[in-house]
Amino acid sequence: MTVLDSSQIQEIIPHRYPMLLIDKVIDLVPGESAVAIRNVTNNEAVFQGHFPGNPVLPGVLLVESLAQTGAVALLSADRFKGQTAYFGGIKNAKFRQIVKPGDQVKLEVTLEKVKGHIGLGQGIAWVDGKKACTAELTFMISGEKNV
Repeated sequence: MTVLDSSQIQEIIPHRYPMLLIDKVIDLVPGESAVAIRNVTNNEAVFQGHFPGNPVLPGVLLVESLAQTGAVALLSADRFKGQTAYFGGIKNAKFRQIVKPGDQVKLEVTLEKVKGHIGLGQGIAWVDGKKACTAELTFMISGEKNV
């Protein structure tokens, strides 16, 4: 089992604060799957406006957290190291419960198919053992090494 901290994640994907939305990878099978953790804190700027007095993590940020988890799985494979994975599509995103400050989100992404520079994956976000979000994700890998 491979565990990555924030600095190791940043060696794989280009995201940085405030857009780095995963805190730790707790399991990684390069090119196949990744499980990450996101600690949702009250300090996140988004909660100033979504919603004052009733902070709720926007679903789009939950899906982006899944996408970053999938990107770690893809870009840790030898053939994609140093490249960038972009969102190619989102299908069947379903939001099943509200995510609030104080929640720890477990993000699981399994890559079902990788052909050429396109990857397809299934993502599930969990909070307290309950599904918070599911989505089918499409990734497009840049084909160019990051400088």
